[in-house]
Amino acid sequence: MFGLFKSDPTKKLQKEYERKLEQAMHAARNGDMRANASLTEEAEAIRAEIEALKKG
Repeated sequence: MFGLFKSDPTKKLQKEYERKLEQAMHAARNGDMRANASLTEEAEAIRAEIEALKKG
């Protein structure tokens, strides 16, 4: 019953993951491939956190 009011931590991480991917896309469009690689790496780390939360 009280679990109804708990927030889902994966939702926040999912939004952050999508935001990082969008930033990476814009960096790639502007020709900044280093920023693209860095942001993509950060996004993949966030995705790994999401997967770990879903499993455990």
